[in-house]
Amino acid sequence: MDLGLVEISRLQFAATAIYHFLFVPLTLGLAVLLGIMESVYVMTGKQIWRDITRFWGKLFAINFAMGVATGITMEFQFGTNWAYYSHYVGDIFGVPLAIEGLMAFFLESTFVGLFLFGWDKMSKAKHLLVTWLMAIGTNLSALWILIANGWMQHPIGAKFNAETMRMELDSFQKIFFNDVAQSKFVHTISAGYVTGAMFVLAISCYYLLKKTNIEVARRSVIVASAFGLMAALSVVVLGDESGYAAGENQKMKLAAIEGMWETEKAPADLTIFAIPNQEKQTNEYEVKIPYALGLIATRSTHKEIPGIKELVAKSEERIKNGLPQYLVLKNLRNKTSQNPQADKAYLRENFQDIGYALLLKKYRDDIENASAEEIKKAAADTAPRVAPLFFAFRIMVGLGMFFILLFAAAFYHMNIKRNFDKTWLLKICLWSLPLPWIAAEVGWIVAECGRQPWVIEGILPTFLGVSSVSHAQVLASLIGFVVLYSSLLVVDLYLMIKFAKMGPEKVLSNTH
Repeated sequence: MDLGLVEISRLQFAATAIYHFLFVPLTLGLAVLLGIMESVYVMTGKQIWRDITRFWGKLFAINFAMGVATGITMEFQFGTNWAYYSHYVGDIFGVPLAIEGLMAFFLESTFVGLFLFGWDKMSKAKHLLVTWLMAIGTNLSALWILIANGWMQHPIGAKFNAETMRMELDSFQKIFFNDVAQSKFVHTISAGYVTGAMFVLAISCYYLLKKTNIEVARRSVIVASAFGLMAALSVVVLGDESGYAAGENQKMKLAAIEGMWETEKAPADLTIFAIPNQEKQTNEYEVKIPYALGLIATRSTHKEIPGIKELVAKSEERIKNGLPQYLVLKNLRNKTSQNPQADKAYLRENFQDIGYALLLKKYRDDIENASAEEIKKAAADTAPRVAPLFFAFRIMVGLGMFFILLFAAAFYHMNIKRNFDKTWLLKICLWSLPLPWIAAEVGWIVAECGRQPWVIEGILPTFLGVSSVSHAQVLASLIGFVVLYSSLLVVDLYLMIKFAKMGPEKVLSNTH
């Protein structure tokens, strides 16, 4: 097992995903804001709202183009770098991915073009419909991607086929209504709405500080602060739902996020701060809130939350249970089965722990002969690195609380009091511009690193999903992607800053 190849393949996908996700949240949030702004224009008939919508639409277009350019390559990586993963679960994972490409992506792209070039070719009502369809298409694109990702984290609606030696789709309805996927979707898009609102708010505050484009800035701030406050509150509520889903279906992720090594008596305490020690499997300098975690994660006072050590012990049992299942599978694959039909019938009902047995492939190929020590090592691998998850989660939550306070202050002073001259508030809003992206990126770190060592939770270990390519090939493509995407990011920032500094008057006058 070339673990170096596994890690660099993971690094390449992580790098491209992080670059791509720099553009996604703003696309999600700004598209809806454009719909709101244009709705005001259609209802009031005031030209300034048309100009506001067109100006922010120019910045949206720049970001959208970069998002498309960085997103396409990610889908191809499933075939180039993760070939066995694609072979093993392609019948399932490919369904939402194909729908995203054929329906949501083309719907989104078509209406983006109509939005940008249809201002003088359609009536107000028709163009407004186009704008909202563009926003819907953007959100649909995110929906199908998150359904695919949610299935990887909670693989329901699928079954193992002993004839083809692959996982196959069993219930599309279960995959679509997967509670992990749905909670991730609403949490992700609400975070995108926060990003879009912060983008508009920060740039508008820049204009107010510079005393330029005042009328556009004031109206934009009014919309952004109200929309941002609702979105920030939604992130917290929907984030709680996402955490509850993790507690039900990804217990190891929840335990790692909380640095919870031992199973505590219900209801468990919530750790506000600690320094996790992976080697000693303990925390130092803990600060806790009694009972809070149990109430939040289980919504009860009597349900226990299993700790990491207990979950590792359960994984060890599942590895042992999976070995007989794997042996039957191996005999079928090698055509050495004494009774193929009976063995296939057995695997239809008993395949759930094969994935756990496959964790032993990290240590030996003939896993049916694994020693007790190797089984313990494989079980220990089911615990992800705790410290990165622990701190990333707290950064995300801390920023979420900050967004609520900031948008609430902006809403109170600028919407209710109509006071646009609070210099301290304008500066804080401007300086806060990068924070939603930081929150979004650490959120993905929590989601993706938290499910390691699985590429498909409980079914396929990450190290078995890679392609049979050389370390040098992946490294070369990784360097190429980093250089290309960094260049695109520089171009994006340059254009965004340039157009933002130009302001609505100059940007719109140059496009007439």
